[in-house]
Amino acid sequence: MWLQFFLCLAAILVAGTRLAKYADVIADKSKLGRIWVGLALVAMITTMPEMATGISAATLVDSPDLAIGTLIGSCCFNLSLLAILDLVSKRGPVLEHISTRHLPGVRWGLVLLTIAGLGVFLAPRITLPMLGWLSIPALLLIVVYFYAIRRILRAERQFLTQEVEVATRYVTLTLKGALVRFFASAAVVVAAGIWLSFIGDEIAVSTGWGSSFVGNLLLAMATSAPELVVSVSAVRMGFADIALADILGANMIDTGMLGLMDGVYSRGSLFAAVGQVNLAVIVCAAVMVAVTGLAIWKRNARYIFWRVSWYSPLLVGLYLVVAYVLFTYGAG
Repeated sequence: MWLQFFLCLAAILVAGTRLAKYADVIADKSKLGRIWVGLALVAMITTMPEMATGISAATLVDSPDLAIGTLIGSCCFNLSLLAILDLVSKRGPVLEHISTRHLPGVRWGLVLLTIAGLGVFLAPRITLPMLGWLSIPALLLIVVYFYAIRRILRAERQFLTQEVEVATRYVTLTLKGALVRFFASAAVVVAAGIWLSFIGDEIAVSTGWGSSFVGNLLLAMATSAPELVVSVSAVRMGFADIALADILGANMIDTGMLGLMDGVYSRGSLFAAVGQVNLAVIVCAAVMVAVTGLAIWKRNARYIFWRVSWYSPLLVGLYLVVAYVLFTYGAG
């Protein structure tokens, strides 16, 4: 099991590095821009393990708390990765050089988390209307996610058409060739990421870590390995916009996925079935998104010591609070 675990990590490391490179080629050749490619395309790939874990939790395991804990907990973990990105960035704090065009992703992320929080708060207290098998919060999450992606794509297209045309940086690659290589790398990342989550679960059970902090931490690392590898690789190659767009996009997908989880949960509304302790996790996730947005907007993310900027210890500290809540109270 341990051999399989490290082989999966190695596969994600190699394929994830290539994924970041070809994502930049696609952004350049397609004129969609790094922000939209990272937000919609790369994020969809890197969140596949969380999707698989969430669906399994809602359907096979019949654990709504595990489903929402996995998805929202992953949002918090993704944002805490910004501290690691600062350490590997060669140009200073990563958010100091990020485009303010990421702010719509921040705002829509907050909207999605607000909807999820209201759903968790209201569902046990009042009877929420249903539309088919979906509750109103679930339907709103799905609709708002796709509307947000559409709005961001439209804004990116308008911005990029106003830029001065520059020569392409990848003269030896075509868009078709980049797409083929991108999706080949994506297939490896998705397959290895999903398999890694299952192997991590087996290791946690066989070692007796299943219900412990170490076991849950192992599973969290397993499901978030693609985001970690792709974002670090993107920053090291100078594609910081792709890295942040991947993180913000993954958070939007993870939160929007709660709507799908509600649809596949067979015992009624997912929001009514989860514990209220999940509200603390959602609030922490929203605060972390707000801190990230503030750092992007202020653009004064200087190091406070060594390679640590002001937002890094704050994001890591908030994630530790989330980890404590999740692993202590069993929400995930």
